[in-house]
Amino acid sequence: MDSLEKIAYTLLGFVCLVYLGVMLVGLIVAWPWGILGLIAIAGIGLLLIKVVSERLANDEDTYYSKNVDK
Repeated sequence: MDSLEKIAYTLLGFVCLVYLGVMLVGLIVAWPWGILGLIAIAGIGLLLIKVVSERLANDEDTYYSKNVDK
């Protein structure tokens, strides 16, 4: 990964965090209906954390991603 790619990912991550923050503020302002959006975002976040943690813990996936050519 070169330096331009790192800068691009950093900027993309920053924009995503700002967008998510603005979206959460908007959902809080739309109380009580915004709570449904907050619950949905929390559910998606938990599923994303689960998928990433399972992928990082799976040695077989790591082996095949490093050793098998496509």
